[in-house]
Amino acid sequence: MLKMAIPNKGALSEDAAVLLREAGYRCARSGRELVVSDRENEIDFVFLRPRDIALYVGNGILDLGITGRDLEQDSGADVREIMALEFGRSRFCFAVPKDSNLTVEKLAGLRIATSYPELLRRNLESRGLKGCRIVRLDGAVEISIRLGVADAIADVVESGATLKEAGLVTIGDPMLQSEAVLIGRSAELAETPEVRRILGRLKGVLLARTYAMMEYDVPRTQLEVACRITPGIESPTVAPLSNPDWVSVKAMVVRRECNRIMDELYDIGARGVIVADIRSCRL
Repeated sequence: MLKMAIPNKGALSEDAAVLLREAGYRCARSGRELVVSDRENEIDFVFLRPRDIALYVGNGILDLGITGRDLEQDSGADVREIMALEFGRSRFCFAVPKDSNLTVEKLAGLRIATSYPELLRRNLESRGLKGCRIVRLDGAVEISIRLGVADAIADVVESGATLKEAGLVTIGDPMLQSEAVLIGRSAELAETPEVRRILGRLKGVLLARTYAMMEYDVPRTQLEVACRITPGIESPTVAPLSNPDWVSVKAMVVRRECNRIMDELYDIGARGVIVADIRSCRL
């Protein structure tokens, strides 16, 4: 059986569990189990700290894992990113006191606090910033400057609200754009039938989150215009109604554009416009 690690707590854990359930896998814990076996799909889900997942996969103990790109790269483990999962997005950035006038170029020789020492070390080397002292912390990095432990920080930023509360601002371009990723112990693993099945299911769920199914009735005289508004993937499905002057149309549309499309359809005379979720799809 395949063995896949998933985060045991936090936002990554919740979103990973939802994605896997929607893809048809049984990974829900009833308590604090470390392993949940999905016999039907022949896969064991192992619950680990997000920071440890890449190490277990890299050492060949587990086949696959879901973790953050930032954690995977900081671990230095010999793993391959197989697929981006489109949740848990964040940026790894430098941050300094808002009134400090510090820039990235001025960080040479200063103390920089972080929970990602290897990721930071490699970035400092690539920039040629010498003499920096990396202060490793396991959490609450943003308070380290106020407490006199560091002059700047390097941390994962999502909304930026926590930094703002601490009186900090980001400087320079992000060192890394991170998100949840599926990793494997080798690139060749992604070509095996078992893993290809997993990838197909996950891609189907992620694709379905991008689209919605729109159905509506429209006068035949406006059908050509309606099909231009909702062209679908190949073409929309058109079916006759009992009233020969009207037809029913069904098409996939980009979810974020649903309201605009509904407005345009209504303006040309379409009625009974309905938008439905798609749980999974393959294109």
